[in-house]
This record gives sequence, structure tokens and C-alpha cells, in this order.
Amino acid sequence: MSRYAQAMVSAAPVPAVFLDRDDTIIDTQGATAGTARPGDLADPDLVRLLPGVRDAMAELAGAGLVLVVFTSQGVVSRGGASLGQVEDVHDRVRALLEPVRLGGVYYCPFHPSGTERRFAREHAWRKPAPGMILSAAAELGLDIPRSFAVGDKPRDVEAARSAGISPERALLLRTSGEAGAHDDLPAAARAILGMLRGA
Repeated sequence: MSRYAQAMVSAAPVPAVFLDRDDTIIDTQGATAGTARPGDLADPDLVRLLPGVRDAMAELAGAGLVLVVFTSQGVVSRGGASLGQVEDVHDRVRALLEPVRLGGVYYCPFHPSGTERRFAREHAWRKPAPGMILSAAAELGLDIPRSFAVGDKPRDVEAARSAGISPERALLLRTSGEAGAHDDLPAAARAILGMLRGA
């Protein structure tokens, strides 16, 4: 589901960077550590950008990349948040990122083991499936082969690769525990900017 896909008209597809939300852009684990559902962020008052994220995203946007958030929100299927609460969190993220603008925010509330009947099923948008990326590309006129992705979980980069983003352009963060991962989003942004300069 998406709420913030912004209409874009261009003569040719443009590159993007697809960004996971939780623990890539915002501190979800830290913010929810003392709550009844650690890891499930449903309160916009708890939203905090991770250090350096806004500046990093501003640099990526300044390099001509459309910023697209793609996030799995199975918390909805588990009954831990409503769609409205998820969208309120996204409103807060957008406010904290200003003046940086997002081209779109895509989220998947479905999970096959959920308790909310409406959302308790598999879905083409649930990572590692590439549905969110493919939908964003179609709606926003994005050039997938020239795009990048950043996330803190292997399923983030798996979704990107399945969508057609090359492995070297799908970057993992250190919290994934994978070898060779980047420390944080600012570090990943520096790597992306380096690739763009070398192109």
C-alpha cells in the first residue's frame, strides 16, 4: 500500500534509491525497546532519525536520485498498529526529513501468520518479493537498472535484486551482521555517491 507516491513527469525514467525504513532511516529497535512490542513502532512520538540520515538523504537527492521508502509493516497484520498509525509514523518521518522530500513511501501490512484476517496472507509487496519496488518504478517512472537500494536486512537487498537492481547497487547495513556491510546509511550514501562519480 502506498500513500505518498508523488506524480512525476519526465522524458525518460530516472534513477532512485530505495530505502528501508526501520533501523535504516529511523531508530526502531531503540525507540521500542521498553514497549510491549519491541521492534513494532506505531507511535509517531517515538520516531527518531538515525544520526546523519537527513544529510545523507539530502546528498543522494542532490545527486539526482529519487528517494523512495519501502517498508514491511507486518505489525498491522499482527494487530499492533492500524493503517492510520503506520501513516502517522510516515507523516512524522517526512516532517523530520524536511526539507528533504521523498518521492514515495510504500509499505506492506500483510503477513501470512498475522492475526488480523484482512491482512493475514502472503502478498507480492512483502519482502523479499520485489512488488513494492516494481510498483514504485511503474508509478514514478523510475529506471531500476540505474537505481540503488539500502537496508539493514538481507530481505531488503533480496527484494532489490529480484526487482532488477544489480548486487553491487543493493547495499546492506552493519546491523544485518553480513560481512562487508556498511556501517550506516551515511556510509552507504557515500558508497553510492562514489559509484555515481565513477560512472
